[in-house]
Amino acid sequence: MTTPEPQPPAPQPPVPEYKDRVHRSAAGIAAGVLLLAIACWLGIDAIVAGEGSTPWRALAALLLVVPLVIAFTLRPAVYVGDDRLRIRNPFRIIVLPWGQIDALRSGYSNEVLTKSGAKFQLWAIPVSLRARNKAARQEARRSGQGGAGLGGGGLGGGRAGLSGRRGAVPDGPVRAETDQVMDDLREVLEARRAEKSAQGEVAVRWAYEILAPAGAGAVLLAVLLAV
Repeated sequence: MTTPEPQPPAPQPPVPEYKDRVHRSAAGIAAGVLLLAIACWLGIDAIVAGEGSTPWRALAALLLVVPLVIAFTLRPAVYVGDDRLRIRNPFRIIVLPWGQIDALRSGYSNEVLTKSGAKFQLWAIPVSLRARNKAARQEARRSGQGGAGLGGGGLGGGRAGLSGRRGAVPDGPVRAETDQVMDDLREVLEARRAEKSAQGEVAVRWAYEILAPAGAGAVLLAVLLAV
């Protein structure tokens, strides 16, 4: 009687990998598309209809302007992962493990402060003072209306009266969109900074794919203007 050979264990299903959450500026993207359309229209027209050195100057100007427009409008993004924060700014890419981040600061710009004292700006999450003022007015208006409803009844009292006309009153204070994004990032930081997988070194890389063509265009344009 033969003993059956042991069967190998069944393969375990792979652990799913989740993509990073991405934050970008919709206004910046819209402005970038518009500026690129105008630059290409003017540049191509000068290349086709220009005379003498004008087509070469237009080509050099496009080589300079297009990468810069892309760098400051379409390129900026912030990628939020479980273990690190990746910042894609106009001329640099910064990878920050959560364990290396000391604080996320919001003032006239949104910034990341590392434990080593370095500071990096979040170009993809710009501060809008207009949005902050609007949110502050909405919060003051909501607080005033809520207090009046709770104090005297009248239209059904407090939240019930308001919800009947304008929908349910949101929980918590009214915040500007980018301020709310920064609050979410702070929550992730507090939840992940102590995890073993969220440790490591800060990595910074220059965006040579932007700097190289822009530099070549600047040199070529300077030479053509000097000739």
